[in-house]
Amino acid sequence: MPAPVVQGLLESALYVSDLEQSVAFYCALFGFEVIYSEGDRLRALSIANKQVLLLFRVGASRQPTDTPSGRIPSHDGHGTLHLAFAVSSEDIQLWRDRLATNGITIESEVHCGGQSLYFRDPDSHLVELISPGCWPIF
Repeated sequence: MPAPVVQGLLESALYVSDLEQSVAFYCALFGFEVIYSEGDRLRALSIANKQVLLLFRVGASRQPTDTPSGRIPSHDGHGTLHLAFAVSSEDIQLWRDRLATNGITIESEVHCGGQSLYFRDPDSHLVELISPGCWPIF
């Protein structure tokens, strides 16, 4: 019997201290749109109409949550995490400029066949913009 196939990564989650501040950061910088909102617990942001960035307020998901669609198990996270967004090589300088315009400091640049720009979000999560060439699959 053949193994089932994973089709990709659909959701990534960050746990944030100030939900509205984080929503404003990701929507203003990247142009993401809120596609789902649940009180002061959760915002779901669309990434290129293909992936979802879930922003949970720290501590707001420690108990199971009943929704009209079913029960969501308890979960929560803490500490700084890392995520990377794919960008084109041609746009790296545009991203440098956009980060500077928004007062965001580039913490590090890595040249690895492509380029990566690293910076922090309002909760100190490490955000990376990565161009093709850094990984064999991208």
